[in-house]
Formats: sequence, structure tokens, C-alpha cells
Amino acid sequence: MKHGHGIYTWPDGSMYEGDWSENQINGIGHYKWKNGRIYYGTWQNNLMNGIGIYINDITYEGEYQQDKRTGYGIYYWTDGRIYRGYWYNGSMHGLGIYTSSNKNKEKYGLWEMGKRICWFDQKSVE
Repeated sequence: MKHGHGIYTWPDGSMYEGDWSENQINGIGHYKWKNGRIYYGTWQNNLMNGIGIYINDITYEGEYQQDKRTGYGIYYWTDGRIYRGYWYNGSMHGLGIYTSSNKNKEKYGLWEMGKRICWFDQKSVE
């Protein structure tokens, strides 16, 4: 039974290094999938849970609950766009700031389950 700090490599080439408890990934560690995706952060019962950084074609830095982006996080697209705001069940949900790919325009908005509901005039939030 895996317990404590260790490294485990699965037959498909995926690898985890970090904390284990009662044969499950629990605590702080990083997981690298065979396709190159990486997650550094906290885990609970084999699920991303707490604070972490996920790197693939995109990058997400923020909170997770049961493998889903939930709470505050920053999402970076490969084309330079950025979303800084709240998430629920893996989708943008709540208040957030969207930055365009040329980084010269920020928009304040409200999202609901991944869909933008409205933009706010920047003067109305100051």
C-alpha cells in the first residue's frame, strides 16, 4: 500500500510524484500524463482538489474541487487571451476580467456556467 512521499509510473507512461495516503494520491504532488499534460498542486482521493497549476495547450492557475475548476482562477489561452475570475464545476461562473490577446483591452464581465451574461462598463466597477 502506497503511503508517504513517492514516485509511481503507470504502464502507459503517466507518472505521479508526491504524497500518498492509504494507496491514494493525497496531499501535494505533480502528475504528468503520457501526452505531456501536467498538474502541480494539491490532491484529495486521487482528484485535483485545492490549489494547483494545470499546463497543457492552455494554463490554469487556481482552485479545484473534485477535478474541476471551482473557485478563483486564472486561465491563459495560447493566443494570449486571459480570464481572471471565478469558476464553478469547470466553467467560468461569476465575476471575471477578460483580457484580449493583444493585452491592451480588459473587460469586466459576468459569466454563468461558461457563457458570458454581460459586460460591465469599467467606470461602473471603480
